[in-house]
Amino acid sequence: MQIPLSDLIHLMHEAPHAILSTHSTQMPGFPFGTAVPLIVDEHHRPILLISALAEHTKNLQADGRASLAILAPGTSNVQDAARATMIGTFSPFTPSASLVKRYLRYQPAAEQYLQLDFSFFRMEIERTRYIGGVGRMGWLEKTDWTDAFCINSDTEQELVTVVAEKLPAHIRVLGIDAYGVDHEVNGIRERHRFSNPTEASELGNASQDWPDDWSRSDANSAVDDKI
Repeated sequence: MQIPLSDLIHLMHEAPHAILSTHSTQMPGFPFGTAVPLIVDEHHRPILLISALAEHTKNLQADGRASLAILAPGTSNVQDAARATMIGTFSPFTPSASLVKRYLRYQPAAEQYLQLDFSFFRMEIERTRYIGGVGRMGWLEKTDWTDAFCINSDTEQELVTVVAEKLPAHIRVLGIDAYGVDHEVNGIRERHRFSNPTEASELGNASQDWPDDWSRSDANSAVDDKI
């Protein structure tokens, strides 16, 4: 089945956590799974901020090949839930200042880790198995990502600043991308989905008309609010 890339991108933005599976150095041949926060960069690639002392960090340093399993939040029956397993390679990298700010909007408590032995790793996705529910599943390939709409982190930072000034105190903007806006409503993470991917130049104009009081919406269905 042909899976729209936008379905996976929305799921990656909506899932706050993932299970990272690495190749164990302590028990060769066995996978090592651990829960990690899930944040993506401007190209929708998963990024991690992890300690040099962590077992999974040592595993990635020895072999960067790994997988990330994600599940749509708020689901009671995992068999009916949207979920995906991304397979790829993690490598350490130095993020831009705007990307660090983006990460900290999603994980404010992580600011203290920047003063410790934590470093950033980024995943280059090779293949993804996506399951949208019973009978709806398929593979997305590395080449599918060439069609993804993206905005750079500097542009995103500017948009976040503009939008944040218009929203009431109980709504906090986490991130903006070509497919939607991640935000917290009274501390609960939500996503405002765009009905269609939006270019960076169009986002600037559209943001002027975004509503001042987004209500909570079903995270598993597209939001067609006028923007």
